[in-house]
Amino acid sequence: MMSNKHKKMEISQIKITPDTYAPFRLAQGHRVGDLLFISGQTAIDDDGKLIGLGDFDAQAKKTFENLEKVLKAGGSSFKNLVKVTILLRDMANFEKIVELRGRYFCEPYPADTIMEVSSLFSKDALIEIEAIAVSDNAAIWQ
Repeated sequence: MMSNKHKKMEISQIKITPDTYAPFRLAQGHRVGDLLFISGQTAIDDDGKLIGLGDFDAQAKKTFENLEKVLKAGGSSFKNLVKVTILLRDMANFEKIVELRGRYFCEPYPADTIMEVSSLFSKDALIEIEAIAVSDNAAIWQ
């Protein structure tokens, strides 16, 4: 007999349709109890193609849209983000990220790490965002 102290936590894969990450053998994310762990989202369209080549604004918009899509599929939303990691190919876009955080995220803003990297999954990708959130039914902000 298992005591409540050692209760197992339910884990489920977060799935979207179409799943553009399936060919890469990775999950969009996983839900562990009421926590969501979201894979890095980029500016991939429903056909699996990177959009906005050379256009940071177009790629950032699509990346935030993709992040929202996976959060919803996992039973959460931007308002329940607790941590994001934003990878940029050029830190000159930092001020744009601050503006986008104000557009898509709300108070209390998630904890955040922003870093510049020399490359992402594609040499043409300019931004990637991974996230941790809580489910809508578990979130009680104080």
